[in-house]
Amino acid sequence: MRESLDIGITCNLKRDVRARDGDAPDALAEYDDESTRDAVRDALERAGHRGRFLGYGEAMLDAIRARRPDLVFNFAEGIGGRCRATHVPASLEMLGIPYTHADPLCLAVSQEKAIAKRLVQSNGVRTPRFAVVEDLAQLSELSLTFPVFAKPVGEGSSMGIQADSRVDSLDELRPLVTRLLTLYREPVLLEEFCPGAEFSVGILGTGRSARVLGASSITPVAVSSDRFVYSRALKETADWRAHLCIECPPRCAPSVRADVERVALEAYRALECRDVGRVDVRLDGEGRASFLELNPLPGISPGFSDLTLIAAGMGVTYPALIESIVNEARARYPGL
Repeated sequence: MRESLDIGITCNLKRDVRARDGDAPDALAEYDDESTRDAVRDALERAGHRGRFLGYGEAMLDAIRARRPDLVFNFAEGIGGRCRATHVPASLEMLGIPYTHADPLCLAVSQEKAIAKRLVQSNGVRTPRFAVVEDLAQLSELSLTFPVFAKPVGEGSSMGIQADSRVDSLDELRPLVTRLLTLYREPVLLEEFCPGAEFSVGILGTGRSARVLGASSITPVAVSSDRFVYSRALKETADWRAHLCIECPPRCAPSVRADVERVALEAYRALECRDVGRVDVRLDGEGRASFLELNPLPGISPGFSDLTLIAAGMGVTYPALIESIVNEARARYPGL
C-alpha cells in the first residue's frame, strides 16, 4: 500500500447550483459549502495525501484528463434527475478510476426511499408500513393507520420535512401532500409514524466487514417523542441545542441500542453500501427498532452533520474519520 496518494475531491457546492423558478425553499439543502470541501482536503493532507478539487461535470472530466488521480473522494450529490447521485461514480467506473463511497446501484436505490424500503424489507429488516402517492386521488385508497408521516420520495438532507410532516387525519394529509407534490415535483412517500425515540447510526466498511461506528439518539426538549419531527429547520437552527438533545452514545437500555444498531447494519448490508453510510432508525409503538432511510453519501460537515457528531461522540476526530473512509476504499482496490 502506497503511503501517499493523489486524491481528487468531487462534490457539489451550493454556489455552483442554481435553483429553478418555483423550486422548494430548501432546494439547495443537499449541496455543500466551501468550508466542508476544504475540511476534507485538509484532513486528507494531514493523513499525508495530496488532495485537490476536481469540480463537477465537464470540469471534473477536464481535471482528470489533465492529471489522473489515484483515488477520488466522492461526496457529490449530483444535479438533475432521480439518479443524480450516480453521475460521478458511473463516470469514474467508466474511466477505471477508484473512488470512495457507494457505487451507482446503491446510490440510485437509496435515493428512491420507497425502493430502498422494499429492498430492506425483503431482507427481513423491519420498516414502517408505507405507500407512495402521485396524486391526491390515491389518498382515498390509503390503508395506512394514522398518524402518518409524509416526505418527498427522492430527496435527501431532510428536504420537505417540517414540523407538520406528521399528521393525524386524512383532512390534515391532503394539504400536506398537495404542497409536497407542488414543490418537489415527485411522488410522496407516506409511512406509518413511529412514536418512539429516534436514532442515527454511523457505519464504516463494506459487506461482512461493515461495522457500527456509533449511534446517537435525537430527543426533543419541548415536545414528546410521539409528536417529534426531526426537521430541516431544527437542524439548521443556530440554537438547536435549546430544542434537541443529541447524545452519542445514546442513553438507552443496552438491548434497545443493540436492536437499533442491528437494524441499521442489516439495512446497510442489504443495500450493499460501501465504506461509510448513515442510517435513520426509530422505535415503533412496541419499542422495536424500525428502518426509516439510509444515506450512502452522508453529510460530512465538521461539527454539524450527524455522521461527524457521531464520530466525535465516539472519540474519532474529523481527520481520522476521513482517513478511515479512504482506507475502507483502498481495501477494495488491490495495490492502491
